[in-house]
Amino acid sequence: MLATRDAFGTQLLKSSQKNDNIVVLSADLSKPTRTDKFAKEFPDRFFEIGIAESNMIGIGSGLSEYGFKVVMTSFATFLTGKYDVIRVSLAYSNSPVILVGTHGGLAIGKDGVTQMGLEDISLMRSLPNMTVMQPATAIEAEKMVEHLLTSTQTNPIYLRLGRQPVPEVFDKNYQFIPNKGVVCREGKELAIFVSGCLLDEVFNAVNDSGKDCAIINIHTIKPFDKEILLKYAKQCGKIITVEDHSIIGGLGSAVSEILSEEYPTLQKRIGLNDIFPESGSPTDLWEKYGISKNAIKKSILDFI
Repeated sequence: MLATRDAFGTQLLKSSQKNDNIVVLSADLSKPTRTDKFAKEFPDRFFEIGIAESNMIGIGSGLSEYGFKVVMTSFATFLTGKYDVIRVSLAYSNSPVILVGTHGGLAIGKDGVTQMGLEDISLMRSLPNMTVMQPATAIEAEKMVEHLLTSTQTNPIYLRLGRQPVPEVFDKNYQFIPNKGVVCREGKELAIFVSGCLLDEVFNAVNDSGKDCAIINIHTIKPFDKEILLKYAKQCGKIITVEDHSIIGGLGSAVSEILSEEYPTLQKRIGLNDIFPESGSPTDLWEKYGISKNAIKKSILDFI
């Protein structure tokens, strides 16, 4: 098992060996964000800004204006906490940079609530021009990062990554298609939309439930794949969303906003319920706050 942050670090290094236009900025967290190997191999393209995220964002915006492919890294909560600077220097300016926020969700475990990115998707999703992405597994992260670093970019992108190693559900032939949901399992009784590290938990919950559930992996939360959402809303008539994030403003909210206007559908949101959680192991926290396999299974059985 690998964490999505590990896959990011590996692919960043591979892509940078082929493209000397990639530069990386860090806010004193190169090792946990997995940019330390890049820093060692390309010291002239690595900028350690220190614990000064606002400065890092301003510098990164400036470098992008000179044509560099800019990657800025920190913990999700520290990075998106500089919302006002991101809003003006990146979103309003439409700077083509990649913001990488690691340690998203409860899954960072014992680091504690001050280090947990729990509202980051909500914050970034609210900004005009901002794309919001979150891979589910290491292979998806690898393919996503390769695409981001090799394609032409015209706007800022927020990439959310996890600390916790997760089981792999895709094979090496997996094809990343931007802005398109991935149907991982077909079903007719219920459709479950999931983003990020809980994909394997959802698979296990569905298998244990014995119900005919569709599973759709959403790696791009903004812009949202309306087509796939409306297809399964009509096919199943009931939707569950699952995320390691606050239920306010994240995946569940994105789904609700679309369905309420285009095809009203019964929906249940599974995520963190508007609270600051405790510190603990990822699995214990998922269990306590209702986003574990067991909690998802119960929601499936209750909802159907």
